[in-house]
Amino acid sequence: MVVAAQSLEELCINAIRFLAIDGVEKAKSGHPGLPMGAAPMSFVLWDKFMRFNPKNPFWYNRDRFVLSAGHGSMLQYALLYLTGYDSVSLDDIKQFRQWGSKTPGHPENFETAGVEVTTGPLGQGICNGVGLAMAEAHMAATFNKPDATIVDHHTYVILGDGCNMEGVSGEACSLAGHLGLGKLIALYDDNHISIDGDTAVSFTEDVGMRFEAYGWHVQAVPDGDTNLDAIQAAIEAAKAVTDKPSLIKVRTTIGYGSPNKQNTGGVHGAALGGEEVAATRQNLGWDYPPFEVPEDALNHWRKAIDRGAKLESDWNGALDTYKSKYPAEAAEFERRLSGKLPEGWVSALPTYTPADKALATRQTSEKTLNALAQAIPELIGGSADLTHSNLTLLKGFPDFQKGSYAGRNLRFGVREHGMGAICNGIALSGSGLIPYCATFLVFADYMRAAIRLSALSQAGVIYVMTHDSIALGEDGPTHQPVETIASLRAIPNLLVFRPADGNETSGAYKIAIERRNQPSLLAMTRQALPNLEGSSFEGVARGAYILSGSDDLPEIILIGTGSEVSLCVQAAEKLRADGRKVRVVSMPCWELFEEQDEHYKNAVLPKADQKRLVVEAASSFGWHKYSGSEGAIVSIDRFGVSAPGNIAMEKFGFTVDNVVAEAKKVLG
Repeated sequence: MVVAAQSLEELCINAIRFLAIDGVEKAKSGHPGLPMGAAPMSFVLWDKFMRFNPKNPFWYNRDRFVLSAGHGSMLQYALLYLTGYDSVSLDDIKQFRQWGSKTPGHPENFETAGVEVTTGPLGQGICNGVGLAMAEAHMAATFNKPDATIVDHHTYVILGDGCNMEGVSGEACSLAGHLGLGKLIALYDDNHISIDGDTAVSFTEDVGMRFEAYGWHVQAVPDGDTNLDAIQAAIEAAKAVTDKPSLIKVRTTIGYGSPNKQNTGGVHGAALGGEEVAATRQNLGWDYPPFEVPEDALNHWRKAIDRGAKLESDWNGALDTYKSKYPAEAAEFERRLSGKLPEGWVSALPTYTPADKALATRQTSEKTLNALAQAIPELIGGSADLTHSNLTLLKGFPDFQKGSYAGRNLRFGVREHGMGAICNGIALSGSGLIPYCATFLVFADYMRAAIRLSALSQAGVIYVMTHDSIALGEDGPTHQPVETIASLRAIPNLLVFRPADGNETSGAYKIAIERRNQPSLLAMTRQALPNLEGSSFEGVARGAYILSGSDDLPEIILIGTGSEVSLCVQAAEKLRADGRKVRVVSMPCWELFEEQDEHYKNAVLPKADQKRLVVEAASSFGWHKYSGSEGAIVSIDRFGVSAPGNIAMEKFGFTVDNVVAEAKKVLG
């Protein structure tokens, strides 16, 4: 019988291949080619190197595995099932890509225990891996002692040609090389095939030389289909290099074993089909029905359960020793891992009165960040080379650099897209770190994919965006966000804040810090804003609140956000001088307002036909929900202009007089 001639290792490798083939075939949808080609390197990695406990997927000191080429998700599901994770059963494998399954089309961290990060958009996963490695380096530098090590794990990534083509991977990998992240090891599934076929049509650079230029340690395995010893030796060599991240180019055959489709684009993203599945079974000597794994192979894979239990037990012993030697540090370490915030941290948030000096909200943001940095040691972050414009430096704290990983100021360089994806990795590392990153609001477009994945992955990244409107001035329309806020508000599970003053800035940060399973984006002004009577943390937490004029039956409600709230306040004073009953509502966060019960929402914005005027120096898109049928919107539905900020605001109608005039039109 052909199967008897196979070694145990071949059985284990083919078990991956055929679980993937059968899962995709049953779903009639998926990507079988990558799992078939990457099965040998995955077997070597998971069987001989990866430190994990299948029965406790969240054990802190586990090695992290990221399948950056997330379309090959059946590879990861097969590995999780074979090694004994409870999160993926054989029935889950059979329900690949189906409603409610734990095996969605791309790996999702919030669906499947054992999946560290959500991957799919190519290049994001390797960037997440950089963030995971940075988190490990920071925690090790912060807590390890010469005689006691409690943080010591690697991050392994499998990435493909597509990941290396996407520019985001270059941003993050360049930074990883600069930082010398020696515990980051990437295995490049170098199969030369993408959806369009042979990559020779578009991608012929020497990837190894590129990564060497980034500062990586680079190796090549010419035969990744069968030479397991070479793969093992390459990973061992990579682990021995501790001052550089490592890339291992593993030359593989996509769809390995498929007689008619291997090494073609046809096996990349479609089921093999019944005839080709049968031919592949015969070609690889796999004499088993769909979804059956031979006992010898499953028994070998399941050795990971006892191995993992021992690894965690040994670590728990090391942690106990650490506790006895360093009780204060151990208590802080465990607090961070638990996600519990330090006692009394909220009292660090700055508060303001109308008598306080008017400041740009980027300045109140700076004050808040630095106050929080003193109270919350797990707060870590930085800017995309705009530190002195975003005002995001944590003063008195060192930079996170090669050789000084305990630093908390991250220097991302001009790499917005990579910056966001790296922060997702930090947020999902299980270390309790709270990452923030910053740029100009208009450049959120550079990092939109990462922001969207923050929201999807339930990663509590804090995005600090400054220069939030045409009021930034002379840089002109390329730098003036007009449609940006509206497009960000369209992303589910993302909290978008435009604070109106210092208290609202502190209130926004309070929510952003507390919401560890939800990202927040704070849009800050360049221009100074007065501190308003009645602004509050509590109001921000409600998303919208009555700032002034709580009359039961106001004639008109002025709704403002960010820098435009103070315009509404001044306009309301003029309207009241004319005998009008005016309510001013500050609406710093739509998403939080929508979380409130109907009673509260109706108290702030009554459902009855109500005359309302919305004022925001941005697109009107989406505001009609709140302006109502009897209302109007002062907005900008065109690109901005190069001019001093105050002139730009005046010309576009963001003045007290124009708000009063528009309100009178609404009042009739």
